[in-house]
Amino acid sequence: MKFESYPIADPLKKNLTRLGLKRPTDIQYKVIPCVLRGEDVLAVAQTGTGKTAAFAVPVIQRILEKGPGKPRGLQCIVMVPTRELAIQIHKVFAALCTHMPLTPFAVIGGVEQDDQIQALDRGIHILIATPGRMFDLISQGAIHLNKVGILILDEADQMLDKRFIADIQAIKNKLRHRHQTLFFSATINKDIKKLAFSQVKSNAIRIQVSPDDPVSKNVSHYVLYTGMDDKRFFLRRLIQDHPEAKIMVFVRTMVRAERVCKALSRASIASLTIHREKSQQERLAALADFTEGKTRVLISTDVASRGIDIPSVDYVVNYDLPEDKEVYVHRVGRTGRGRAKGQAISFCSQREKDLLLDIETFLNQTIEPVALGKDEYAFTVGVSDGPESVREMILANDAWEKSIRKKKKNRRR
Repeated sequence: MKFESYPIADPLKKNLTRLGLKRPTDIQYKVIPCVLRGEDVLAVAQTGTGKTAAFAVPVIQRILEKGPGKPRGLQCIVMVPTRELAIQIHKVFAALCTHMPLTPFAVIGGVEQDDQIQALDRGIHILIATPGRMFDLISQGAIHLNKVGILILDEADQMLDKRFIADIQAIKNKLRHRHQTLFFSATINKDIKKLAFSQVKSNAIRIQVSPDDPVSKNVSHYVLYTGMDDKRFFLRRLIQDHPEAKIMVFVRTMVRAERVCKALSRASIASLTIHREKSQQERLAALADFTEGKTRVLISTDVASRGIDIPSVDYVVNYDLPEDKEVYVHRVGRTGRGRAKGQAISFCSQREKDLLLDIETFLNQTIEPVALGKDEYAFTVGVSDGPESVREMILANDAWEKSIRKKKKNRRR
């Protein structure tokens, strides 16, 4: 089935064609008819499968159907956990609303609000927002909710976490009439699922695409066992061995991000960092340079692990393994998007072995170890200036793999 045969407006069909979107993905095929019928939806699908268009296309159509001429007032709110995701979703809506009487707009923190207030005063129809700035503007009377009929939560597992559940309930209480609620996420556990259904109508539609395989099959996974202090050498080698590759590196803290950046700089490798201590302008500039290929290495905390759609990322490197196994799914989802292929490489130290085991259990697969002998390890690090000698590292890896195999066997029992 092609988008051309969907019961949507001709300008919307033309915009989809212009963007190169001819046929719906699995999640779009399942979600769009439900949203067009006005049903509440909880949709769980792998990253990179087109979830944004899955709700943007039918929402635009539903707003257009409300009557002839230009719709009046704010009709839909999309709540997201991060500023970068808000900006990206706004770009999708803006592209799909081209040559139509609809105005999408994003409000985020970290920037001056005067321009945002002026845009809101001129009139918008679709609001994409992070909770903090949105509630600030609601309290100032800049955002009016009396005509909102659709509420969307993207990255619902994070939005429904304790940090945001009060905000979600507050916004739902402010909506004056019956509204449609849509939840979208790449991962969602049983507790969050129960909480999500408490926020929607009893006949909500649950849609899952590949629920037993949270990561796209386009992503190949590898693990490299290395000493904590030797990781920088292997990252440097990966970058030097693939001079044309676009590489996204995830670390645990902003301090680690800056240290890794400086280590690469000492090896004459240019890189950029993204973390919460960076200004919004700095974060957007870094993303733009990386997206456009001006800089091919981006080092980030998990602020950029969710929802960000950067084309042609060849490698995702887990420089530090995440403490939450579900974060791994979101990180590696930055590569292998759509039909593209990608590789995820995790650097794993002795102290991170249990995190690796949790990730493998969650993925229901064993991550392939990179074969690395004593001589090659020594060649890569030059000299072993970490806490473990090369010989100790190799011997520890052998014992480690036996330990992991034993734990897996016990879990299966």
